[in-house]
Amino acid sequence: MPLSRRSLVLGSAAAFSLAAFGGGYAMGSYGEAMAAANARITGKSSLVTTRFGQLEYAVAGRGEPLLMVHGTGGGFDQGLRFAGGLIASGFQVVAPSRFGYLRSDFPDDPSPEHQADAFAELLDHLGIDRIPIVGGSAGALPAASFALRHPDRCSHLILLVPAMNLSNRDPVEFTRLQQFFVERLLTSDRWFWAARTWAPDQLIGTLLATDPALLASVPASERERAYLVLDELMPIHKRLQGMAQDGQMAGAPSGMDVSRIEMPALIVSAEDDRFGTAQAAQLLAGRIPSARLVIFPTGGHLWLGHDEELTAEITNFVARPAG
Repeated sequence: MPLSRRSLVLGSAAAFSLAAFGGGYAMGSYGEAMAAANARITGKSSLVTTRFGQLEYAVAGRGEPLLMVHGTGGGFDQGLRFAGGLIASGFQVVAPSRFGYLRSDFPDDPSPEHQADAFAELLDHLGIDRIPIVGGSAGALPAASFALRHPDRCSHLILLVPAMNLSNRDPVEFTRLQQFFVERLLTSDRWFWAARTWAPDQLIGTLLATDPALLASVPASERERAYLVLDELMPIHKRLQGMAQDGQMAGAPSGMDVSRIEMPALIVSAEDDRFGTAQAAQLLAGRIPSARLVIFPTGGHLWLGHDEELTAEITNFVARPAG
């Protein structure tokens, strides 16, 4: 059962309480953490000029190209993190930063449809005619829009823990007080660093919607991936516009007619995702013709413990001939 935004925010508040009393998983001083965060993204990406402004992207790996669209709090760096297994298995991953993230501009109309059009311009720039696209979390909306608006450019559609409101009900609604706490945590690098330093597991449970108890049962590589996804939310101040837009976009009812999606589609979630994306995945699979649905029993919003399985699912799925 998905947590309410009340539960998520109270968990974040508890993280602050722990920070005040010390203890936890330290990540160095604030200055060191900011320097490392900036060094990690500086010089690692390129820019292309589109009719929506500058669009940042990175390319990693060799092999068949695949477009990886990040979720909330991400950027090209999160896209590459999500696609780590795919890069290792022989894909060349193209990872853009969506509108308002890192160095990508924020146009007057940052709709999923316009973001999909910007992806098409990026492919033109790279000389890529047709490509599979993976949309993770809030990146599922522009990925699905790309499939609808540019079907000749999209060979396969993969929606991963899709954060889409398909039932005209946002499962996570904030009160004003709750919004206050979230805004402090997700609009301040220093506040986030404090909570991340002293209460990382609580943040994995709240911000990343994954049961922190799973950390003790998964392989060390998966545990490290969870902490890296958390760390790589920094620098938060360079992602603020994108995160604010995602909050509006993912919560608003989606009028997208996914029944018109004709290419092969793979929909993946986890039953215990605290953002409730398993329900969205099931609805999508019921509306998209011939969609394949994969629901892991555990793993949360990070599909923790299932990254190798997910890589195999996507690899095998993309190997299936497109219509």
